[in-house]
Amino acid sequence: MVVDIRPTLYVSRLLPDPVMAIVRERFRLVQEPLDELPTPSALREGLCHADAAIVTLGDRIDAETIQAATRLKILANYAVGYNNIDLAAAEQRGLIVTNTPDILTDATADLTWALILATTRHVIEGDTLVRSGQWTGWSPTQLLGAEVSDKTLGIIGMGRIGQAVAQRAVGFRMPVRYHSRQHLAGSSLSSGWEHRPLRNLLEEADIVTIHVPLTAATHHLIGARELAWMKPTAFLINTARGPIVDEGALVEALKNGTIAGAGLDVYEQEPTLHPALSQLKHVVLLPHLGSATLHARVQMGLVCLKNIHAVLDGVQAPNRVQS
Repeated sequence: MVVDIRPTLYVSRLLPDPVMAIVRERFRLVQEPLDELPTPSALREGLCHADAAIVTLGDRIDAETIQAATRLKILANYAVGYNNIDLAAAEQRGLIVTNTPDILTDATADLTWALILATTRHVIEGDTLVRSGQWTGWSPTQLLGAEVSDKTLGIIGMGRIGQAVAQRAVGFRMPVRYHSRQHLAGSSLSSGWEHRPLRNLLEEADIVTIHVPLTAATHHLIGARELAWMKPTAFLINTARGPIVDEGALVEALKNGTIAGAGLDVYEQEPTLHPALSQLKHVVLLPHLGSATLHARVQMGLVCLKNIHAVLDGVQAPNRVQS
């Protein structure tokens, strides 16, 4: 009788095929993952039967679940952010938590620019008009949008993704104003990037894009007051985390013309949408596609596995996160 000595892995969501092929070869799965969020009870049960786990940003892992999963050695979060995990409880229990930095930087920066252009140039409205059969031909006044070239780009959060977004602004000749906890320094810093306090950034920028992690300090960082600081011709883009923006305040700002439009990839009560958002034409809404390229999603899975192998082999995880 052959005994399967492979470690046991719980995977909360179905991952891309190249990742799942490696997973099935190297681990015993608690169960085959589905392409949907597990229920809280199924998530807890899976974690309690595993040596290691790959979880996603939709999996809310609280202190009670962490304490119950006594066998578990590592939570490999399939994301850069880890606000879905009670990190303090994990540290108290000695459970290692890792993330996937760097891998999705370019994919998210690219999508940010897709949202910027789609929002400012009425791309979705134009597509809908053509598909509906109601387009009657070219018109001098049809779906007039805003140019981005030579406009000021405001970036809130100048980490890897924020800087990648700023680098892409060069082709549009856009001066960049950024707000972050620290001023950037170094030879790689573009001469067109200037630090600003948040209010000054919001007052100056024609396009504001958010790239900070979700923490207690950034929850509702952009609310009614901050939106009122923006130009009435300005656009707000969010590919970070939904609760950074007060969604109710954003709806009112869009209805009242406080700002010109918004492009959103994330939502405050994801996947639930504020009921008024879908009724507003000057908003582009995406289903959290920031890292949704095959390359990025496969690499994210490989990083998770690299961290898991390290922990199970008794060495330091390359991407451990701590509070």
